[in-house]
Amino acid sequence: MKNNKIALAAASLAVTMMVAACGGGGGGSSGGPSGAAPSTPASSPTTGNVTTPTYAAATAQLALFNTINQQRQQCGFPALTENTVLDQAAQAHAQYMGQNGGAITDTEVATNPGFTGVSYTDRAVHFGFPNAQTVYSGGESAGYYTNATLTETQYGQQIAHEWLGGVYHIAVGVWPITQIGIGWNEMTFNGFPEIQSSVTIANLQPLTGNLPLTFPCQGTTGVAYMTAGETPLPPNTTSGTFGTPIGVAGNPADTVVLQSGTVTDTSGNVVNLQVLNAATDPNKLLPAYEAVAYPASPLTANTTYSVSLTGTINGKAFARSFSFTTGNVVG
Repeated sequence: MKNNKIALAAASLAVTMMVAACGGGGGGSSGGPSGAAPSTPASSPTTGNVTTPTYAAATAQLALFNTINQQRQQCGFPALTENTVLDQAAQAHAQYMGQNGGAITDTEVATNPGFTGVSYTDRAVHFGFPNAQTVYSGGESAGYYTNATLTETQYGQQIAHEWLGGVYHIAVGVWPITQIGIGWNEMTFNGFPEIQSSVTIANLQPLTGNLPLTFPCQGTTGVAYMTAGETPLPPNTTSGTFGTPIGVAGNPADTVVLQSGTVTDTSGNVVNLQVLNAATDPNKLLPAYEAVAYPASPLTANTTYSVSLTGTINGKAFARSFSFTTGNVVG
C-alpha cells in the first residue's frame, strides 16, 4: 500500500501537517497554515473572482469546492468564491508535485521541473495575485491513493474530508477566508489513480454571527470519525490517529482560547477533548483567532455525538453545545 500526504501552508508563515489514512488502500494529507495568518483583514481589491464556479461538472475540483462550501456554510462561515488567478497557482503546484515524483509538499525548489514559486504566496503572486502585504494568501496540498478506482466526485470529496478532519487542516473549513483556487493532478500507481491536489486560499474578512463559530456545528453530518498520521502530530496523539476535530474561529483580529471540551455519544459515554490554542500549540501552527478541540483517539463511525465547549474570545467567556454525526469516513 502506498501512503501519500497532504500539505497546508498559509500566509507568509508556513504550516505543514500530514495525514496518512489506510484501509482498502491508502490515503493521506500533510500541511497546515504556515504559521499564524495576518491579524487584520485584507482590504485591497483582487481580480479573478467568478460568481459561478467554472469547474466542469462531475469533476473532482467541483466536488472538492462544493464539499468545503457546504460544510462551511451550514456552520455560518462564508462560502468561498472561486478565484481563477488562485486556480492557476494551485494547478501549477499540483502539477509540480506530479512532475517531481508525486511527493506532497508545501514548498517548491527552484531547480525542480515545474517551479513557479517557493511558497503558496509566491506562486499566487507569480500568477498575478496581490502579495501578502495587501491581501492574505496561503494554501494547502494533498495526496490520495487507494487500490480501487473511485469516481472523480468521490476523489474530490475524500480530499475535502481529509482536510476537514485534520487538527491543522481544518483551517480550510473555519478560517475567515473568502477566496479559493483548486489544482488537481492524477498519476498512476500499481494501476490505480494517485492524486495530488492543492488549494490556494486568500482574503481574510470579518465573520458575522455569534462568534466564535464552530465546525462541526449543530446538525453537521458525515464528518470523518478518525484521522491517521497527521504530520506534525497534534499533541497527545502518539498512536498517530485521533477523532473528529472541532475548529473554533473568530475574526482575524480576535483571540480565541478553548478551556475545556467533551463529546458524549448516545449511550452516555463521555470523551474529554484535547484543547489546542495558539499559545499552547507546540507546532506553532494555529493563529490566535483559531482554536481546536479533538479526541486523542478515533470516534465511532455513523454515530451522533453531543459537544460541550467552554472558552474565551478576547477575554470574554463563551460556551457552545451542539451535536454532530460522524460518517464512515477516514480523514
